[in-house]
Amino acid sequence: MILTARQLALATLDRQLLLERRRLDVAEAVRRVCALQAQTPASPYVALWNRVQDFAPEDLDAAFTDRRIVKATLMRITLHAVHAEDYAPYHTAMLSTLRASRLYDRRFTSTELTHAAADALLPKLGEFLARPRTGAEVEEEVTERFGEHAHRVWWALRTYAPIHHVPTGGPWSFSSPNSYLAAPSAPGSAAQEAAAGVQRLLLAYLRAFGPASAQDFARFTLLGRPVITKALHELGDLVVRVTGPGRAALFDLAGAFVPAEDTPAPPRLLPMWDSTLLAHAVPGRVLPQEYRPLVVRRNGDMLPCLLVDGQVAGVWRAADGGLELTAFHKLGKAAWQGLTEEAEKLSTLLADRDPAVYRRYGHWWDKGFPGVESTLVKG
Repeated sequence: MILTARQLALATLDRQLLLERRRLDVAEAVRRVCALQAQTPASPYVALWNRVQDFAPEDLDAAFTDRRIVKATLMRITLHAVHAEDYAPYHTAMLSTLRASRLYDRRFTSTELTHAAADALLPKLGEFLARPRTGAEVEEEVTERFGEHAHRVWWALRTYAPIHHVPTGGPWSFSSPNSYLAAPSAPGSAAQEAAAGVQRLLLAYLRAFGPASAQDFARFTLLGRPVITKALHELGDLVVRVTGPGRAALFDLAGAFVPAEDTPAPPRLLPMWDSTLLAHAVPGRVLPQEYRPLVVRRNGDMLPCLLVDGQVAGVWRAADGGLELTAFHKLGKAAWQGLTEEAEKLSTLLADRDPAVYRRYGHWWDKGFPGVESTLVKG
């Protein structure tokens, strides 16, 4: 059986809980979708609102506070929210990439310090972060050893050291200044842990985004091809090859479900940087190539998107006490009705938390979007 492009998109939407909201505990929901990009504090909340039936933001507040869900730098060297039990294996899988992204960067190499000098600070950093500390407090501590280079050393360490971001309050649990806490240590062989971590992350990725290619997994993680090839080989019969519309070899979990071609896809209002748009190689599965320049800005910002029939059809933003929905092409009456109903519910949720969510990114709308139609929806 050869899977179609639409089936691949539907498979991802199904596994991302975007074909039907499920009644799940928030920590279990995060585990089911592998990880939620969290560089903007509001995004995990909006992401779960799209995926969990009767989602209550207070449940995610509590999960962050209780550390059942943790926020840390992981895939793509970006902040993600993950299930607490998944953090250690994901971090070991990503450690080599995270470490290289900082210790080979000119911002660190310009200090003329050795990698060993930075690594030697990790045990003491863990001790210092036995309780939550701000970045300024950590820099002050690091200054005693590295003086003028403390800022750049901490810039490197906060990316690859095993540390979590700690909730500091605000409408979305995390606000400035950031606060950090050491993650629980995981004993064992570093090499064995890394290999096992990559395998666990790859299985979680396929469960959440498959079927997918090695290039797709590399896009999601920034892991190297040799590491991925080794993991695929070591997973053996747990992973099978499937045939899709392109030339790239696709892999999936043995026995995984793929929806039928005619499965309907309901409208959704995705948050900024939703993982669904970042989990596959360009052009992706749900983002039409012609709309990519509109959704993904040159500096990397990925705007909040409208999904219509499983494809990105526009963007949304908070405006005038409601949500402004902007479509990139003419939409039918049924599509607008579905989007409006979703927008009314999301606007109500935001009204109790942060009615002007993503306000700092509003400048992208100032230049306008070509060939569009818009509507303002209030809860």
